[in-house]
Amino acid sequence: MLIEKIVIENFKCFKDRFTLSLNSGLNIIVGDNAAGKSTILEAINLALTGLYNGRYLHNELTQYLFNDIAVKEYLDSLQNQDKLPPPSILIELYFDKEERPFLKGNKNTSGEDYSGVFLKVEFDDAYQSVYQELIQSGNLRTIPIEYYHVVWKGFSRDTITARNIPLKSALIDSSNTRFSNGSDLYISRIVKELLTTEEVINISQSHREMKESFIGNESIQKINEKLTSAAKVTEKRVSISVELSSKNAWESSLTTYVDNIPFHNIGKGEQSVIKTNLALAHNKAQEANVVLVEEPENHLSHTKLNELIKAIKGSCEGKQIIITTHSSFVANKLGLDSLILLNDRKSTKMSGLSPDTKAFFEKLQGYDTLRLILCDRAILVEGDSDELVVQKAYMSANQGRLPIEDRIDVISVGVSFLRFLEIAERISQRVSVITDNDGDIEALGKKYQNYLGENARPNIKIYFDQEVDVGGLVIGESKFNYNTLEPKFLKANGFDKTKKILGVQYDDIDNLHKYMRANKTECALKIFEFDEEIIFPSYISDAISNVE
Repeated sequence: MLIEKIVIENFKCFKDRFTLSLNSGLNIIVGDNAAGKSTILEAINLALTGLYNGRYLHNELTQYLFNDIAVKEYLDSLQNQDKLPPPSILIELYFDKEERPFLKGNKNTSGEDYSGVFLKVEFDDAYQSVYQELIQSGNLRTIPIEYYHVVWKGFSRDTITARNIPLKSALIDSSNTRFSNGSDLYISRIVKELLTTEEVINISQSHREMKESFIGNESIQKINEKLTSAAKVTEKRVSISVELSSKNAWESSLTTYVDNIPFHNIGKGEQSVIKTNLALAHNKAQEANVVLVEEPENHLSHTKLNELIKAIKGSCEGKQIIITTHSSFVANKLGLDSLILLNDRKSTKMSGLSPDTKAFFEKLQGYDTLRLILCDRAILVEGDSDELVVQKAYMSANQGRLPIEDRIDVISVGVSFLRFLEIAERISQRVSVITDNDGDIEALGKKYQNYLGENARPNIKIYFDQEVDVGGLVIGESKFNYNTLEPKFLKANGFDKTKKILGVQYDDIDNLHKYMRANKTECALKIFEFDEEIIFPSYISDAISNVE
């Protein structure tokens, strides 16, 4: 049994009804900050377990679980005649077609028969009369959360518990650190879940023996006698001891160690690896059909992150995996065709990438694919020197603002233009390509034939110099290429102006060509830092002026 889709309404950042269809295997959710990635994981785990922050939701109810816009609209309406009803939270999980009679029904927003569950936080009508008095008093400034209750049922309308749901989840948030008496609550919980019932009993008994030994210690007994004699305000005995009342007291008093170092004192990266691997190994994760992983890249080096991704893929085989990330490496390594983009409370799937493109980025994970996916618009260039010159051209045309300040990302993609454009097609991303013609307009037209002429796309523009330049310079045994960025820049600015920009002195234009060819990045930096007016090749200027 797997989750086919989730519906969220009024939960945190999701106000209007949000629906997300999930892949049966891997789901990589990406999006800008506050796009709702973490909220989706929390919602799935909440609807499957009834737990929020490790506690049952009815003990954790707060106004801040509700969408803040919905809350504001509700409170504002109380000042008018047309008062809105108290807002409610809805989370629905639709399962696959496997028959589960006790979960199947039409009690869902689709109105169709499905196996699934819903969790609703809503006003309890039993408090209607008290609520009306509160409204009439005019003193309501927050949601009356004390009059709310949690409804957790199957689509069959039957009340459920986590045990009734055959689908289990494991939420792994390695970034969450909560301490109690020096012990990390997250890892303490994982360690407990790794243990069998017999092992838990053995620990409890050993812990009790340790406590009884503490109480019976001669030094402690003398201290307690002193305390009792000093406490003259009472006839009762005053003493120090350790907590004995709870059978699970060991959970809060024991601390996890790594190589004899308390867990909270080791590096954050090591904490992240241990937390995730233990969570994947514990009993709940082994039984779980759904594994939820929050930003596995936290605090990890490239090598450690690679090991962790391998562990996630290996441990979660045959399960439904939902991962949130801001890392291109994670997305590329796990497979871009499983990616789901969140933007403006809408989702777009990356399914349909060619096997070659998927395999390319999986093997060469260093490409910044998420930069392309998450920006408002991208400008693709070949190398670092092109990136610097294009950024300078944008700044010159936009009062000194860098492109990224306008959410336009200039990305060096090497020779992988077409693979990035394939990604752009899947998500309708707006992209401009700025490329050299290399003296062969026909070859360039063939390369970009799916984006030029009658095949032009409104969101993808290709810019290159339409003119092929020639000259007599030969370097070694090869003819000099007059149709790359550097000679085009020299042509646009002239011999003397280019020397001034670069801060060099040459009497011969051929020697200046050689210098610029041999020092591409250095020349690009000097162009970027030059304070006076610069003329850019027309194909670059056209690309900048047409950026929307």
